[in-house]
Amino acid sequence: MARYDVVIIGGAIVGSSVAYYLRDEGFSGSIALIERDPGFAQSATTLSMASIRQQFSIPENIRLSRFTLGLFRRLRQEFGAEADIGFREGGYLILASQDGMPVLAANHATQIAEGADVVLEDPEALVRRFPWLSTEGIAGGVYGRTGEGWFDAHALLTLFRKALRQKSVDMIAQPVTGIEHAGNRVTAVTLGNGDRLEAGTVVNAAGPNAGAVAALAGLALPVEPRKRSVFVFEARDKYPDMPLLVDPSGVYVRPEGSVYLTGGAEPEDGDGAADPSDFEPDWPLFEEVIWPALATRIPAFEAIKATRAWAGHYDYNTLDQNGIIGRHPEVENFIFANGFSGHGLQQAPAVGKAIAELLVHGAYRGIDCSAFGYERVAEGRAFRELNVI
Repeated sequence: MARYDVVIIGGAIVGSSVAYYLRDEGFSGSIALIERDPGFAQSATTLSMASIRQQFSIPENIRLSRFTLGLFRRLRQEFGAEADIGFREGGYLILASQDGMPVLAANHATQIAEGADVVLEDPEALVRRFPWLSTEGIAGGVYGRTGEGWFDAHALLTLFRKALRQKSVDMIAQPVTGIEHAGNRVTAVTLGNGDRLEAGTVVNAAGPNAGAVAALAGLALPVEPRKRSVFVFEARDKYPDMPLLVDPSGVYVRPEGSVYLTGGAEPEDGDGAADPSDFEPDWPLFEEVIWPALATRIPAFEAIKATRAWAGHYDYNTLDQNGIIGRHPEVENFIFANGFSGHGLQQAPAVGKAIAELLVHGAYRGIDCSAFGYERVAEGRAFRELNVI
C-alpha cells in the first residue's frame, strides 16, 4: 500500500496543471496523478475546440483565461525552445440580436475593465471589417482583436505531461473505484486494479466524471457529462481573416487550415447527463440547425460539404455553468477543480496555479478564486457565467 501527500484524480489538462504548479510553488511532498484514459482518446481536453477568449461576463473568468494567455506568450521560456502549441490569434466575434445587446454591452464593459483588447461594433462596422458577413438580425458584435484564438490541445497537454516526468510525479493509469473517508477527512483512494493509495489530500480533476468521483467520497457535486458534436466542412470560399464567430443562435464556426469547424446550438438544458459511452456525432443537429444558421450568417456557406465529425463530453455544472474550485467546507482535504462547462481547457493552467497556492500557502496569492468555492453549491446559490459557448 502506497501513501501520497496529494492524490489528483484526473490526469488531463486540469489535473496535470495542478501537479505542475504544485512543484512550481515549491511543494516537495509526494504526488500521484491518476488517469483512467492514459491515451486521452475520450478526454474533454483533447476532444474540445481548443480555444481561448477573454469574452466572459464576470471578471474572475476573464482573469483565469488571461493567465493562460500569458503562459502562451512565454511558452518557450516555460517549457523549452521547441515548445509550440500552434496558437493562432484569430480572435472571437460574438454577435447579438437587438434583445441581446444589453448583455453584450455590459459584458464588453467588464472585459474592457479587465484589460481585454475587444471592440464593440455596430453592423455597418462589422461588415466593413468582414465583408463576407451577413448582419441580418444582428444589432452588434464584440470582436477580440488580440489575445483570443485557438490552439492544439494535444500539444499543450503533452507539454505539461512531459514536464511532469522531471518533477517526481507518479502517473498512474487506472480508474478510481472508491474513496475512503473517516470523519471529516478522506483517507484513501482505491483503484481499478485493487491497489489502495493512502492520501493526505485528494484533488478532484476528473472532468466530465467529476460528479461520480465526488459521489465516491459521499459528496454532492452538480457536475455531469454533456455531449457536444463538432463538424468539419469544406467550402469553396476561403476566409483567412475569419475569427471564431458565435451567432446568436449558439452556432459557432472557425477556420482550420483549408476547412472549417462548426458546432453549438444544443439546447441549454439538453437531455441531462450524457451516456458516458456515447461518442456518436449528432448529424441531425448539423443538417437541421447548424447548416441553416451558417448559411444565414455567411451566405457563401449555403454550399458546403460536411466531411467528418466527432463528439466529446465536457463537465457541465448544472447549477451555474461555472467552475467549482477549492476545498469542501467540511471535508477540507477534498479539493474541487471541476464544472467549467466548456471553458476548462483555456483556464486549466490558472486553476492549477490557484489550487497549488491554496495547498502550499493556505490561500490564493494570484487570482482569487473564492467566488468559485463549493459554498455556493451547498447553498444552492448560482454564480452564473452568461457567455457559455
